[in-house]
Amino acid sequence: MKKNIGIQGIKGSFHHIVANNFFGKEIHLAEFLSFEEMIYNLDDGKIDYAVMAIENSTAGSIIPNYALIDEYDINIVGEYYLQITHNLMALKGQSLEDIKEVQSHPMALLQCRDFFKNNSSITLVEEKDTAQIAKKIADNKLKGLGAIASELACKTYDLEIIKENIQTIKKNQTRFVILQNTRPSENKNINKASLKFELDHKRGSLATILKVLCDCKLNLTKIQSMPKIQTPWRYSFFVDVTFDNMGHYFKAKSIVEIMAKEFKVLGEYKNSKDD
Repeated sequence: MKKNIGIQGIKGSFHHIVANNFFGKEIHLAEFLSFEEMIYNLDDGKIDYAVMAIENSTAGSIIPNYALIDEYDINIVGEYYLQITHNLMALKGQSLEDIKEVQSHPMALLQCRDFFKNNSSITLVEEKDTAQIAKKIADNKLKGLGAIASELACKTYDLEIIKENIQTIKKNQTRFVILQNTRPSENKNINKASLKFELDHKRGSLATILKVLCDCKLNLTKIQSMPKIQTPWRYSFFVDVTFDNMGHYFKAKSIVEIMAKEFKVLGEYKNSKDD
C-alpha cells in the first residue's frame, strides 16, 4: 500500500521533491496550503507522514513550525537537506523581456533579490506557494507572468525555464523534517535528537544545561529560543544534538530532564548529514 505523505504546497514544490527523495516516488501525495492544516491532518491520522521545512541556511529557522510540532505533540522521525535552486519560468516561447510580473513565495523572492535588482522593471508579487504559480500560469496560459520554482515544477506544468539558478547565494539549503503522529518503536540506528525544554529565568541556567550536553560528549547543532506567550519573559528552547554513543545521549537526556522544566523529546532519528 502506498504511503500517504502530506506536503505544504502542491506537486512540483520543494516539499514534493523531498517527499519523493525520502520515501520514493511510489507514494500518495496529500497537498496542503498551510503547515497548520497539514499538521492537523497528521494529528488526526488522515495522513501517514508529513514533510515540513524547518530551517534554511540563508534565512534561518521557521519558528512557527517548531511551535506546531510542540503543540500537536508530533514526532520527528527523520530529516532531509535539500539544495534549493530557484528558476524563473514562464510559458514556452517567452523571454526575459516579455516578463512584466513575477509571483512566488516571499522567501523565494527574498532569496533572489539580487537578480531582481538587476531586472527592476519586473513587478514582484508575494503568493503562498512556488509551484502553485507555475500551475496557474500553465492552466490559464498567462503571458507576461513568471514564476520562481523548481525544475520539477517546470516539468510538471510544461513550462520553460527562462533563467536558471537565480538565487543570490548559490549554496542555499533547506532542512526538512519528516513527521509522524506516533512515536516509533525503539530505533537503534539513531544519532541525532531534537529536544525542547524550559528554564527558570536566572543567571547561568542555560549555560548549565549546555555544559551537561558538552560533558556527555553531545554535539549541539542547533539552538532556537521561542518566547512563551502566556508567560512574559520566559522562553522555551529547542535544541538539536548529535552523538556517536547512545549511552552518552541517554545519560545527558536523563540529567537534562531533571534540571529543566517541561522537558520533551521531539524526535530521535538518523542524522542525514552523515550521508
